[in-house]
Amino acid sequence: MRQELIHTCPELVDYINEIGFLPLLRMGIDGWSAEDAVDEECQYTRLPDGGWEWPLWEWKGSVLRESRCAYGKFFKRKAAFVSSEWWPDFCNYRRSLYPYPEEGSVEEAILATLKSEGSLITRELRAACGFTGPKMRSRFDAYLTRLEMGCYIVTEDFIYPHDRHGREYGWGWSLLTTPESLFGREACSPNRTPQESYDRLLDHFRKILPYMPEKTYNSLLGIKS
Repeated sequence: MRQELIHTCPELVDYINEIGFLPLLRMGIDGWSAEDAVDEECQYTRLPDGGWEWPLWEWKGSVLRESRCAYGKFFKRKAAFVSSEWWPDFCNYRRSLYPYPEEGSVEEAILATLKSEGSLITRELRAACGFTGPKMRSRFDAYLTRLEMGCYIVTEDFIYPHDRHGREYGWGWSLLTTPESLFGREACSPNRTPQESYDRLLDHFRKILPYMPEKTYNSLLGIKS
């Protein structure tokens, strides 16, 4: 784990490229998250007027644009960054665990829509796929999460609404796309078998998260115990 705390977005980009895999927020492994790695001044702060500041949250879009890393719900359905160096093997192995959606399925329709449109924010994609009725949001989000866990969808950037003064506000909307569209087809299909990619991934996780039980590595990589 990183010893010196991070104070800037460029430092976070460097750390992601160094470690290869980094959840945004804490997920139960001490020290292994961007939230753990940044200084206190970059954490969530509630302001006296009821507003908030959270530099780490605001950096997400810049990290994606500057690092060309992948971002999505990759580990236990939690959001994480994957460096461009490690994305090919991660994608290769994960897709062996999550087969391409069946023709005519909701997930296949989601991917077809994204391939046609290029990229859409979540609510636009949901509407384009017909999930507009009551209680449809949570059902649709479950499909998206599975597609992200399978490395079929990534977040390209974050889009923020603007107030009447032109200032960004709110939590931001994920701009979703396919990794093939964002990184190119070759970046998603390395010249290795899924087993070879798994072996490389397992060796790397043993290095960045030493002393963990083997079941932890396999759980993170997507193997169900």
